[in-house]
Amino acid sequence: MSLSKLRFHLTRVSSNAKTGPIPVTTSSRATCSPSCPFFENGCYAESGPLAIHWGKVTRAERGVSFRDHCADLASLPRQQLTRVNQAGDLPHTAGRISRAFIKGMVKACRSIRAYTYTHHSLNLGENLALLRYANRNGLTVNVSTETEKAADSAIAAGLPAVLAVTADESRNAWRTPAGNLVMVCPAQRRDTDCASCELCQKRGKRVVIAFKAHGTGKRKANAAITGAAS
Repeated sequence: MSLSKLRFHLTRVSSNAKTGPIPVTTSSRATCSPSCPFFENGCYAESGPLAIHWGKVTRAERGVSFRDHCADLASLPRQQLTRVNQAGDLPHTAGRISRAFIKGMVKACRSIRAYTYTHHSLNLGENLALLRYANRNGLTVNVSTETEKAADSAIAAGLPAVLAVTADESRNAWRTPAGNLVMVCPAQRRDTDCASCELCQKRGKRVVIAFKAHGTGKRKANAAITGAAS
């Protein structure tokens, strides 16, 4: 979808206890990846106050154009930790990530410490090259995966990876078949938040952050994760 038809919203100080009081952004629902197994199937953003906010951004009742969004991001304090896409993904056309979006975001975020996640396939169009470009130039884009094999592949491609695991995962840390270290999100293990943790923005190249299924849709998410591993 054309960037001109999408809306983006910047919350300068989040009230979400999980992120802590940092800036967070929300993107139109149309940015979601067609390869995301949680779309309308257990996504945490599809319930509660975030779902209401996301709906308003999607319907253009909130948010601004991409150009104005970039200006908003560029106005944040230097070195400000910023979570991009608390809901939504990277704009795309049939799963192919928008080059204009990546280039614009890299420029807009050059003075801050921005991070996000994507479910877009690494095998479509320029996706892999664009994600490498973003991460090389200061915009951390974590590849979202549901299997250790996929996480290992993302890391082998030179990209940071995160891993969705079922809600009943009892381990706090373990190794993948390729020897990469998996660590369960610290906020799911103790009293902390993104503002204090910062691991998703910068960590060792061979460290995978695991997120346990959570929210009202966690049963569906558990099923999606189990299905991906089978």
